[in-house]
Amino acid sequence: MVTEVIAKNQASPTRTRRVTQDSRGTRVFGAFNTVFLLLLCAGMLYPFITVLAQSFSSPGAIKAGQVSFWPVGFNLDTYGAVMQNETFWRNYGNTVLYTVVGTAIAMTLTTTYAFVLSKKHLKGRKVLIGIAVFTMFFNGGLVPNYVLISSLGMKNTLWAIVLPGAISVFNLLVMKSFFESLPRDIEEAAQIDGLGWYGIFGRIVLPLSKAVIATMVLFYSVAFWNDWFAAFLYLDKSELFPVTLFLRNLIAGASTSTSEGAAAAGTTTELLSANIESVTMILTVIPILCVYPFVQRYFVSGVMLGSVKG
Repeated sequence: MVTEVIAKNQASPTRTRRVTQDSRGTRVFGAFNTVFLLLLCAGMLYPFITVLAQSFSSPGAIKAGQVSFWPVGFNLDTYGAVMQNETFWRNYGNTVLYTVVGTAIAMTLTTTYAFVLSKKHLKGRKVLIGIAVFTMFFNGGLVPNYVLISSLGMKNTLWAIVLPGAISVFNLLVMKSFFESLPRDIEEAAQIDGLGWYGIFGRIVLPLSKAVIATMVLFYSVAFWNDWFAAFLYLDKSELFPVTLFLRNLIAGASTSTSEGAAAAGTTTELLSANIESVTMILTVIPILCVYPFVQRYFVSGVMLGSVKG
């Protein structure tokens, strides 16, 4: 016994040194990761901070390249000019409408389609999955899509914006995997209690899927909010433009005959033209920045839960 105790005591310093070395290595690795992620975040935030600083700076300082992190020649005239523009707020309201309606339609179609695909006993399930996956790699092209939307009478309507992108196959597959990871015992118990498939989906599956649903709502809402190309293709009336197309026309310098955004820029003074784009960018991105903190806690868990099974 004494020999064993001595041997253990002799071995303990070595173990202590190994633990100390491991802990030091862990601390160094953690410090390196922290510094690297901080630098990465700084690199990502730099463009946004620069645009924010330019929106509050004087046009002369912007043209001279003096603005980086802090405003130079504090200026609020451009904010006042943009906020007084009726076209901007009309397009802003259009964006809110397109985002809300488009996200609602997309979530309805995605959740129901994914729930169906998650049932392995469904006949024709592989065909339905194949149809969805096929669209990830192949599409009709720009001209056929334009002809289709026009022939369906959806041009210059809300539906031309919200229906073509109603289902994201990536989001569909993530949600399908999440539904497959749910315990089947819960559904079987619900069936024994007399619930049908609609009842199981609405009263059992959806309440258990808050994390992945919140994540998909964020994905879809950001996509609809930032989209301008569909409106550029299918909308000819400026009163139907989203605010992102308003911003695009400002930046691109579109002619007044095709762009209310360019017309708005023309109504402001020449002194405001240097930072009107920055002001519009900031006003456009604010709603998404306000919504994201409320959804962020579901974001990581929703994506991870949906990727457990393929």
